[in-house]
Amino acid sequence: MAAGDLQVLTALDTAKTQWYHFTAIVIAGMGFFTDAYDLFCISLVTKLLGRIYYRVDGSAAPGTLPPHVSAAVNGVAFVGTLSGQLFFGWLGDKLGRKKVYGMTLMLMVLCSVASGLSFGHTPGSVMATLCFFRFWLGFGIGGDYPLSATIMSEYANKKTRGAFIAAVFAMQGFGIMAGGLVAIVVSAAFKARFPAPAYAVDPAGSTPPQADFVWRIILMLGAMPAALTYYWRTKMPETARYTALVAKNAKQAAADMSKVLQVEIISSSGACAAAAAEEEEADINNQQLQAAFGLFSREFLRRHGLHLLGTSSTWFLLDIAFYSQNLFQKDIFSAVGWIPKAASMSALEELFSIARAQSLIALCGTVPGYWFTVALIDVVGRFAIQVTGFLMMTVFMLGLAVPYHHWTTPGNHVGFIVMYGLTFFFANFGPNATTFIVPAEIFPARLRSTCHGISAASGKLGAIVGSFGFLYLAQSRDPGKTDHGYPAGIGVRDSLFLLAGCNLLGLLFTFLVPESKGKSLEEMSGEKDDGAAAAGAGYIVNHRTVPVV
Repeated sequence: MAAGDLQVLTALDTAKTQWYHFTAIVIAGMGFFTDAYDLFCISLVTKLLGRIYYRVDGSAAPGTLPPHVSAAVNGVAFVGTLSGQLFFGWLGDKLGRKKVYGMTLMLMVLCSVASGLSFGHTPGSVMATLCFFRFWLGFGIGGDYPLSATIMSEYANKKTRGAFIAAVFAMQGFGIMAGGLVAIVVSAAFKARFPAPAYAVDPAGSTPPQADFVWRIILMLGAMPAALTYYWRTKMPETARYTALVAKNAKQAAADMSKVLQVEIISSSGACAAAAAEEEEADINNQQLQAAFGLFSREFLRRHGLHLLGTSSTWFLLDIAFYSQNLFQKDIFSAVGWIPKAASMSALEELFSIARAQSLIALCGTVPGYWFTVALIDVVGRFAIQVTGFLMMTVFMLGLAVPYHHWTTPGNHVGFIVMYGLTFFFANFGPNATTFIVPAEIFPARLRSTCHGISAASGKLGAIVGSFGFLYLAQSRDPGKTDHGYPAGIGVRDSLFLLAGCNLLGLLFTFLVPESKGKSLEEMSGEKDDGAAAAGAGYIVNHRTVPVV
């Protein structure tokens, strides 16, 4: 690392919190708002899709998506997200964060609209078209994970970096709520305009033809927040850390930082000539360094191999538990009367009930946990929050599993709901946030986006296991009591024991991940030590504005 680079990055680490930091949170956060809306809104409309396209004449129950179709519609976006995390993570290190950032957003906009325009002559062709566009939507969403985290970490100062990255991630909670609220408003509007009887009264009439517009509108509206922030993403400059450490242009990094962070960088006497010579020499040294210290090198394995194992394994194990929420949501919703029996409702009434229930869960359990993390992560640290979160999730899942039959008997549902809500709270005020934050802080700049993408893709693999593997595992051992189309499994109680075990393993793997609170990115990655000997020439940093906070 050249001396000029080191001084520019020191100026970034010590810069006061200013308006641009909050602008960056909103620009990056709206991407995550859109991500959450698009990934979670499909679960709201799957019941409606079943009623529209898979109704069986003479059946006592409304139509539902067959298991393989349901798995494809819900899961194909996860597969796309996993692929996008790996591809765009790698591309963000090769081309730069800024050049790739707009691509992901535009892909999300186009595929959100295209998902709502999925047409076909048969139910199978409609589902196939929907799955095609959902895959590419997920591909764009996947790119947002490593890029948003890396950009925010590289813009932030070391004092409040954790809170800034957590605030970006916390926009997911608002995205989930927005998906629910949009579904509530759209279904209520159509229900008022096109009233329909319950399925038990009139099976054919319970799903009005206009219901086919409802799910399409809900999916297409996911394009709006992404489209609104596209312009601002294109105006963001490349991060100074990428420009200085990877592109090896400290002068440009200083100029970019001066524009956006209201900090003036003035070269000291003789520093410009020295920096020019250093940059010329650095081009050669950087090629040698990348060859000797690439992702698959022994040096990377020695320095960061255990770190990458820790970030990937903890995210994988967390998402198995986090995305297995489908196992007992139906028990909670039916127990408290939020979702009556399907046959007692029309198609739009069922959509309204599901959207209301998920919005309440997001409001009470999901959103508060995210913002507790924002408030406390730079106070207590990443390690303490992640360990506590995994520990409490283990405790509460065991608390659900051991007396499971007690919780499911009439009169005991309130305790079940409280335990379920606390599990979600400590997931979000815990590893669901920290597994996103830490990979953006502990790896070298030239591999930061790639390593974050690998960690995130591991998490999405866990999401696939949690969403679909446990959906089959949690089926009753009695074949006569399974959901329609599913084979017998091990039951919800034993599934909860397995999930508690996943959380406990996540706690143990957390000890492979270093604490990054209060440290610069270069300290965590070792780049500061690599370049310390070069620190001779310097830059004078003049703060010319009053900080916002």
